[in-house]
Amino acid sequence: MIKLKQTVIVEGKYDKIRLSSLIDAPILQTDGFAVFKDREKLQLIRRVAEKNGILILTDSDSAGFRIRSFLSGCVPPEKVWHAYIPDILGKERRKAEHSKEGKLGVEGMKTEALVGALNKAGVLCEEENESEKRRQITVNDLYEDGLSGGPNSRARKAALLKYLDLPERLSTSSLLQVLNTILTYDEYKQAIAELKGGTDA
Repeated sequence: MIKLKQTVIVEGKYDKIRLSSLIDAPILQTDGFAVFKDREKLQLIRRVAEKNGILILTDSDSAGFRIRSFLSGCVPPEKVWHAYIPDILGKERRKAEHSKEGKLGVEGMKTEALVGALNKAGVLCEEENESEKRRQITVNDLYEDGLSGGPNSRARKAALLKYLDLPERLSTSSLLQVLNTILTYDEYKQAIAELKGGTDA
């Protein structure tokens, strides 16, 4: 079992069941979009966030990102951690049909994919990240490396997301947050170099 300090926020009961066998942490479910109008649940999420923070782990489809965005706006940013599952096409066993976007949700992820998502979120090595002062990856770095503000930025950003096994819907601001969690500046530059075919970034 993986012990986490944060309360984990998921979309549904099957996501909760899936994670309960993997992590030792409080798990709350939003019941999909119902959380948008559920004041009591929002109050609870704010309370647990104030105590130990929350880790948002929703599906990587449009609905999951909408829920993630909503919750991010309800809690102070310093109290929120984000874990992103990779884009994997498929269907959960219990479902008769594929989801609208054809992607597996949290409940359908293999254990190694979920552990990888937690690792990238920084929750498995939080103390080291907090004590370590390091050069941050900035918006300017993304611009200089052609990941934003240029004619081929979208394709280059998509290539980096695929290279790092991150969901394609990740916004530039979210990408920055994730990059600074999972990579050092030197590791980021190495990834850029490798994507350019081994040339110097």
